[in-house]
Amino acid sequence: MRSKKNNKLVISCDGGAASGKTTGAKLISKKYRLKFLSSGILYRYAAYLLINNKSKNKFLYLKKKFKNINLKKIEKLKLHDQKISMYTSEIAKIKKIRDILKSFQISFAHNNNRCIIEGRDISTKIIPNADVKFFFTCDLANASKRRFKELKKNNPNITLSEVKKSIKMRNIKDKKRKHSPLLKVRDALEIQTGKMSIKEMVIKMSKHIDIKVKRKYGN
Repeated sequence: MRSKKNNKLVISCDGGAASGKTTGAKLISKKYRLKFLSSGILYRYAAYLLINNKSKNKFLYLKKKFKNINLKKIEKLKLHDQKISMYTSEIAKIKKIRDILKSFQISFAHNNNRCIIEGRDISTKIIPNADVKFFFTCDLANASKRRFKELKKNNPNITLSEVKKSIKMRNIKDKKRKHSPLLKVRDALEIQTGKMSIKEMVIKMSKHIDIKVKRKYGN
């Protein structure tokens, strides 16, 4: 069942690094014709901007940049190298930066009543009233292999152990940070992707969405 085009449908997807949330969110966005937003890409883009621009006031600089950004152009940038990944986890702890990106994400959800947003605090801080909520998990071994395969294309010298260490540290920082830590909300459906195929993931997510939509709008 596909939700009717005019029906409001807002979905949140949260999870750790390389847990499969981006893949799941993108596929569901296509299936249900939803606007897609990756919170992670926004933070990576912010890290990329700050690394490449030594502005005296980084908060004012980011605020100005995030007033008018082109998401399609951002997706074409190479934002998944280790330097950006590590710096992303550092700036994600800074409340002023989180507030700038939070404002952008909330506006995105407000302007698109059919959307899916993925990240780490989407269900808790960005769209706590989302119609459907998912929380993605993946064991470290499978998450590392998944991310290693992805990064190897642009960085042939990277090692699996480096990727594993990076993911482990990133998840620890995200769970323990003071502002908007990575948490599973009670009404989120957990999607364990370690031993699940992409097809199985989409089927499980779709069944849950269809149940929620049917409860809200009927047939």
